[in-house]
Amino acid sequence: MGELEDAVMTRVWKWNRPVTVREVLEDLKLERSIAYTTVMTVMDNLHQKGWVRRESEGRAYRYEAVSTRDAYAASLMNEDWGRSDNRAAALVAFFRMMSADQQEALRDAVRMVQGPDPAPEPATGPRAGTETPPPATPAPSGAPAAGTGSGEPVGPEAPAHGPTEPAPPEAPGSASPGTSAPGAAPPAPGPAEEDGER
Repeated sequence: MGELEDAVMTRVWKWNRPVTVREVLEDLKLERSIAYTTVMTVMDNLHQKGWVRRESEGRAYRYEAVSTRDAYAASLMNEDWGRSDNRAAALVAFFRMMSADQQEALRDAVRMVQGPDPAPEPATGPRAGTETPPPATPAPSGAPAAGTGSGEPVGPEAPAHGPTEPAPPEAPGSASPGTSAPGAAPPAPGPAEEDGER
């Protein structure tokens, strides 16, 4: 964009509305001598380059900016940056030429593009109360099965448990050793007992 094109676009951006060639001409005449046809040619060139769009209004056109001045400035920086053989070095040199406010503005722009810093990830590991219990250990061979609650062997070594048979009834008059049958006479005293009574 040439110097005159920039002067015209500065006014189009500043007014931020559709403008005519006559309006731009009158404002430019405040600082320089310029012909109507010159301004008309410049604005037609800007239209062909895609910087402005126009709509017919009677016998004239109204021109309006397609992009903002910020976008135009960014395109200029990108164009100049692309000419460098070492873009990283060019960017570092450009950063050092900036004022403190400009550097801070650049940092803000980078944060806007990248987004906020991601939150730190929590430490890995199971949460309290969510621990997985250890697997059950199988019982060794010959041990009682879990849940039986007895120490008796299980399997072919276990004794057979059948119904208990009742004991046979005792014969009448018989008594267990060391006991006397009911109604029997006491035994006769021995010689030692008779001597004691004397």
